[in-house]
Amino acid sequence: MKIVAAKKILKINDQLAAENRSQFDAAKVRVVNVVGSPGAGKTTLLEALFAQLKSRRRPAVIEGDIAGSIDSERMERIGVPVVQINTDGACHLDANMIANAVKELDLTAVDLLAIENIGNLVCTAGFDLGEHLRIVVLSTAEGDDKAVKYPAIFQGSDALVITKIDLAPHLNFKPERITADMKRLAPDAPVFQVSATRGDGVAPLADWLSQTLAATKPLN
Repeated sequence: MKIVAAKKILKINDQLAAENRSQFDAAKVRVVNVVGSPGAGKTTLLEALFAQLKSRRRPAVIEGDIAGSIDSERMERIGVPVVQINTDGACHLDANMIANAVKELDLTAVDLLAIENIGNLVCTAGFDLGEHLRIVVLSTAEGDDKAVKYPAIFQGSDALVITKIDLAPHLNFKPERITADMKRLAPDAPVFQVSATRGDGVAPLADWLSQTLAATKPLN
């Protein structure tokens, strides 16, 4: 019997992630890993962000899903280059998947790459993809207790975006609770309250993202 330890798998992934990051740095592409539950509004948020950033950034997207290409089709409709990864059951993207997907992109025509990860608050927390920033997206419909229940994904993120904030008055969702939990887990991470469909709060998030990425130095 041969046993492969999980630590070994993660170590290999981290090595590949470092190679990805070196490639992105060489191409002067900044990469954001967008994580969150299914239905949190990740794709809608990206659409709103790209509308805000179109004069400042040249975006592309890697879409991760277990199956289907619905989100990729949405990116194509707004003119953003996109590559679809279907994991056929795997609950997260890994660095090797990203390395293969990037081969389908012209990095000379891109300076912002968004990776929309599989909808999941657990598996996605443990896998570095080679990104420079990780943003966790949480909708008001999911409840304000998720940072307590799934601390790793929040602790490992550079910002929290609360989406569908326009629905908060109709739900038992307290932004101050999730904000306090986020500050406890990731004290330096800003918290944004956004309604992507209405456009509320998108501009401050876009400004922070653009400024933070511009200030990000190569990590390798």
